[in-house]
Amino acid sequence: MNAAAPADIDPRTALVLFSGGQDSTVCLAWALSRYARVETIGFDYGQRHRVELACRGVVREALVNAFPRWGARLGEDHLLDLGLLGQISQTALTDDRAIEMQANGLPNTFVPGRNLLFLNLAAVVAYRRGASVLVGGMCETDYSGYPDCRDNTLKALQVALSLGLDTPMTVETPLMFIDKAQTWSLSEGLGGAALQAIIREHTHTCYQGVRDHVHEWGRGCGSCPACELRAQGWQRFVQAAASARAG
Repeated sequence: MNAAAPADIDPRTALVLFSGGQDSTVCLAWALSRYARVETIGFDYGQRHRVELACRGVVREALVNAFPRWGARLGEDHLLDLGLLGQISQTALTDDRAIEMQANGLPNTFVPGRNLLFLNLAAVVAYRRGASVLVGGMCETDYSGYPDCRDNTLKALQVALSLGLDTPMTVETPLMFIDKAQTWSLSEGLGGAALQAIIREHTHTCYQGVRDHVHEWGRGCGSCPACELRAQGWQRFVQAAASARAG
Protein backbone atom coordinates (compact mmCIF):
# COMPACT_ATOMS: atom_id res chain seq x y z
CA MET A 1 0.00 0.00 0.00
CA ASN A 2 1.30 3.46 -0.92
CA ALA A 3 0.61 6.39 1.36
CA ALA A 4 -1.85 8.91 0.05
CA ALA A 5 -0.15 12.22 -0.69
CA PRO A 6 -1.59 15.66 -1.41
CA ALA A 7 -1.17 17.04 -4.90
CA ASP A 8 1.20 19.75 -3.72
CA ILE A 9 4.10 18.79 -1.48
CA ASP A 10 5.55 21.56 0.66
CA PRO A 11 9.16 22.05 -0.53
CA ARG A 12 10.45 22.80 2.97
CA THR A 13 12.36 20.38 5.19
CA ALA A 14 10.66 19.36 8.43
CA LEU A 15 12.32 18.05 11.58
CA VAL A 16 10.02 15.78 13.62
CA LEU A 17 10.46 15.34 17.37
CA PHE A 18 10.35 11.56 17.30
CA SER A 19 10.34 9.54 20.51
CA GLY A 20 9.24 6.18 19.12
CA GLY A 21 5.77 6.53 20.63
CA GLN A 22 2.32 6.57 19.07
CA ASP A 23 1.88 10.34 18.90
CA SER A 24 5.27 11.11 17.42
CA THR A 25 4.87 8.29 14.89
CA VAL A 26 1.56 9.76 13.73
CA CYS A 27 3.28 13.15 13.50
CA LEU A 28 6.08 11.60 11.46
CA ALA A 29 3.56 10.07 9.05
CA TRP A 30 1.75 13.42 8.89
CA ALA A 31 4.97 15.22 8.01
CA LEU A 32 6.00 12.63 5.43
CA SER A 33 2.66 13.12 3.68
CA ARG A 34 3.26 16.89 3.42
CA TYR A 35 6.93 17.86 3.18
CA ALA A 36 9.54 17.21 0.51
CA ARG A 37 12.10 16.12 3.07
CA VAL A 38 11.69 15.00 6.66
CA GLU A 39 14.31 14.30 9.31
CA THR A 40 13.79 13.06 12.86
CA ILE A 41 15.29 13.94 16.22
CA GLY A 42 15.11 12.11 19.55
CA PHE A 43 16.36 12.76 23.07
CA ASP A 44 17.88 10.44 25.66
CA TYR A 45 17.19 12.21 28.96
CA GLY A 46 17.41 9.27 31.30
CA GLN A 47 13.74 8.34 30.93
CA ARG A 48 12.65 5.14 32.72
CA HIS A 49 10.93 4.00 29.54
CA ARG A 50 14.06 4.47 27.42
CA VAL A 51 13.10 1.29 25.56
CA GLU A 52 11.22 3.78 23.39
CA LEU A 53 14.60 4.85 21.97
CA ALA A 54 15.16 1.34 20.62
CA CYS A 55 11.75 1.52 18.92
CA ARG A 56 12.68 4.61 16.93
CA GLY A 57 14.83 2.84 14.34
CA VAL A 58 12.37 -0.04 14.05
CA VAL A 59 9.48 2.33 13.35
CA ARG A 60 11.46 4.32 10.80
CA GLU A 61 12.43 1.14 8.95
CA ALA A 62 8.86 -0.16 9.05
CA LEU A 63 7.56 3.09 7.56
CA VAL A 64 10.12 2.99 4.75
CA ASN A 65 9.22 -0.60 3.91
CA ALA A 66 5.45 -0.09 4.05
CA PHE A 67 5.34 3.30 2.32
CA PRO A 68 8.01 3.69 -0.39
CA ARG A 69 6.84 7.20 -1.24
CA TRP A 70 7.42 8.28 2.33
CA GLY A 71 10.71 6.42 2.42
CA ALA A 72 12.01 8.53 -0.44
CA ARG A 73 11.42 11.65 1.65
CA LEU A 74 12.76 10.38 4.97
CA GLY A 75 16.19 11.75 5.76
CA GLU A 76 18.61 11.48 8.64
CA ASP A 77 17.86 10.72 12.28
CA HIS A 78 19.49 12.62 15.15
CA LEU A 79 19.69 11.45 18.77
CA LEU A 80 20.84 13.91 21.44
CA ASP A 81 22.15 13.01 24.88
CA LEU A 82 20.22 15.05 27.44
CA GLY A 83 21.24 13.14 30.54
CA LEU A 84 21.50 16.41 32.46
CA LEU A 85 17.72 16.86 32.21
CA GLY A 86 17.20 13.52 33.93
CA GLN A 87 19.64 14.50 36.66
CA ILE A 88 17.85 17.71 37.58
CA SER A 89 14.20 16.83 36.91
CA GLN A 90 13.50 14.30 39.71
CA THR A 91 10.20 13.03 38.28
CA ALA A 92 8.42 9.71 37.92
CA LEU A 93 9.60 9.58 34.32
CA THR A 94 13.25 9.70 35.33
CA ASP A 95 13.25 8.17 38.84
CA ASP A 96 11.94 4.84 40.10
CA ARG A 97 8.94 6.15 42.01
CA ALA A 98 5.16 5.68 41.97
CA ILE A 99 3.17 7.78 39.50
CA GLU A 100 0.84 10.14 41.37
CA MET A 101 -0.65 13.62 41.40
CA GLN A 102 1.25 16.44 43.11
CA ALA A 103 0.01 19.28 45.28
CA ASN A 104 0.21 21.69 42.32
CA GLY A 105 -2.32 19.62 40.39
CA LEU A 106 0.19 18.18 37.93
CA PRO A 107 1.19 14.51 37.74
CA ASN A 108 4.72 13.73 38.88
CA THR A 109 5.43 12.50 35.35
CA PHE A 110 5.74 16.16 34.34
CA VAL A 111 9.37 16.90 33.46
CA PRO A 112 9.66 20.69 33.86
CA GLY A 113 10.88 22.42 30.73
CA ARG A 114 11.21 19.19 28.74
CA ASN A 115 9.31 20.30 25.64
CA LEU A 116 10.81 23.78 25.84
CA LEU A 117 14.30 22.31 25.86
CA PHE A 118 13.46 19.76 23.16
CA LEU A 119 12.17 22.40 20.78
CA ASN A 120 15.05 24.79 21.42
CA LEU A 121 17.62 22.10 20.68
CA ALA A 122 15.62 20.83 17.73
CA ALA A 123 15.57 24.35 16.33
CA VAL A 124 19.38 24.51 16.51
CA VAL A 125 19.67 21.22 14.62
CA ALA A 126 17.02 22.37 12.13
CA TYR A 127 18.89 25.60 11.52
CA ARG A 128 22.09 23.71 10.70
CA ARG A 129 20.22 21.19 8.53
CA GLY A 130 18.32 23.78 6.51
CA ALA A 131 14.96 22.79 8.02
CA SER A 132 12.40 25.46 8.85
CA VAL A 133 9.54 23.35 10.26
CA LEU A 134 9.50 21.62 13.64
CA VAL A 135 6.78 19.00 14.16
CA GLY A 136 5.80 17.80 17.64
CA GLY A 137 3.07 15.63 19.14
CA MET A 138 2.06 18.05 21.89
CA CYS A 139 -1.65 18.03 22.62
CA GLU A 140 -3.85 19.94 25.05
CA THR A 141 -7.06 17.97 24.42
CA ASP A 142 -6.21 14.53 25.77
CA TYR A 143 -2.98 14.93 27.71
CA SER A 144 -1.79 14.73 31.32
CA GLY A 145 -2.00 18.40 32.22
CA TYR A 146 1.49 19.42 31.13
CA PRO A 147 1.69 23.22 30.69
CA ASP A 148 4.41 22.90 28.03
CA CYS A 149 1.89 21.05 25.81
CA ARG A 150 -0.46 24.02 25.57
CA ASP A 151 -1.03 25.74 22.23
CA ASN A 152 -0.19 29.17 23.64
CA THR A 153 3.13 27.84 24.96
CA LEU A 154 4.08 26.52 21.55
CA LYS A 155 2.97 29.65 19.72
CA ALA A 156 5.04 31.81 22.03
CA LEU A 157 8.03 29.54 21.54
CA GLN A 158 7.64 29.70 17.76
CA VAL A 159 7.92 33.47 17.92
CA ALA A 160 10.95 33.31 20.23
CA LEU A 161 12.75 30.75 18.06
CA SER A 162 12.14 32.72 14.86
CA LEU A 163 13.41 35.92 16.49
CA GLY A 164 16.37 34.26 18.17
CA LEU A 165 17.52 32.50 15.01
CA ASP A 166 16.61 35.45 12.76
CA THR A 167 14.83 33.09 10.39
CA PRO A 168 11.23 31.84 10.19
CA MET A 169 10.80 28.65 12.26
CA THR A 170 7.34 27.08 12.13
CA VAL A 171 6.20 24.83 14.99
CA GLU A 172 3.52 22.39 13.80
CA THR A 173 1.43 20.41 16.31
CA PRO A 174 -1.05 18.30 14.29
CA LEU A 175 -2.46 16.60 17.41
CA MET A 176 -3.00 19.76 19.45
CA PHE A 177 -6.80 19.81 19.40
CA ILE A 178 -7.70 16.15 18.91
CA ASP A 179 -8.13 13.37 21.47
CA LYS A 180 -6.51 9.92 21.41
CA ALA A 181 -9.39 8.31 19.53
CA GLN A 182 -9.06 10.96 16.85
CA THR A 183 -5.31 10.32 16.76
CA TRP A 184 -6.03 6.67 15.89
CA SER A 185 -8.45 7.92 13.24
CA LEU A 186 -5.85 10.31 11.84
CA SER A 187 -3.28 7.53 11.52
CA GLU A 188 -5.83 5.37 9.71
CA GLY A 189 -6.50 8.21 7.28
CA LEU A 190 -2.80 8.74 6.69
CA GLY A 191 -1.73 5.14 6.17
CA GLY A 192 -4.65 2.77 6.64
CA ALA A 193 -4.26 -0.65 8.20
CA ALA A 194 -0.53 -0.75 7.44
CA LEU A 195 0.22 2.32 9.57
CA GLN A 196 -2.11 1.13 12.32
CA ALA A 197 -0.22 -2.17 12.45
CA ILE A 198 3.13 -0.38 12.75
CA ILE A 199 1.83 1.76 15.60
CA ARG A 200 0.31 -1.16 17.48
CA GLU A 201 3.32 -3.47 17.12
CA HIS A 202 6.38 -1.24 17.08
CA THR A 203 5.71 2.03 18.93
CA HIS A 204 6.13 2.46 22.69
CA THR A 205 4.13 4.62 25.08
CA CYS A 206 4.15 2.77 28.43
CA TYR A 207 5.81 4.75 31.22
CA GLN A 208 6.94 1.50 32.86
CA GLY A 209 8.89 0.40 29.76
CA VAL A 210 6.93 -2.86 29.45
CA ARG A 211 7.08 -4.52 26.01
CA ASP A 212 6.14 -8.14 26.71
CA HIS A 213 2.44 -7.53 27.46
CA VAL A 214 0.48 -7.41 24.18
CA HIS A 215 -2.92 -5.72 23.89
CA GLU A 216 -5.22 -4.81 20.99
CA TRP A 217 -3.84 -1.29 21.07
CA GLY A 218 -0.17 -2.24 21.37
CA ARG A 219 2.43 -3.20 23.97
CA GLY A 220 2.64 -1.95 27.55
CA CYS A 221 1.81 -2.58 31.18
CA GLY A 222 -1.81 -1.63 30.61
CA SER A 223 -2.15 0.25 33.91
CA CYS A 224 0.07 3.35 33.79
CA PRO A 225 -1.55 6.65 32.67
CA ALA A 226 0.03 6.45 29.22
CA CYS A 227 -1.27 2.92 28.62
CA GLU A 228 -4.73 3.77 29.94
CA LEU A 229 -4.97 6.82 27.67
CA ARG A 230 -3.86 4.84 24.64
CA ALA A 231 -6.22 1.93 25.42
CA GLN A 232 -9.23 4.19 26.00
CA GLY A 233 -8.56 6.02 22.76
CA TRP A 234 -8.32 2.74 20.87
CA GLN A 235 -11.64 1.52 22.29
CA ARG A 236 -13.42 4.77 21.36
CA PHE A 237 -11.91 4.59 17.89
CA VAL A 238 -13.02 0.96 17.39
CA GLN A 239 -16.53 1.72 18.68
CA ALA A 240 -16.86 4.75 16.39
CA ALA A 241 -15.70 2.71 13.40
CA ALA A 242 -18.21 -0.04 14.23
CA SER A 243 -21.02 2.50 14.54
CA ALA A 244 -20.09 4.03 11.19
CA ARG A 245 -20.21 0.63 9.50
CA ALA A 246 -23.53 -0.21 11.11
CA GLY A 247 -25.02 3.09 10.07
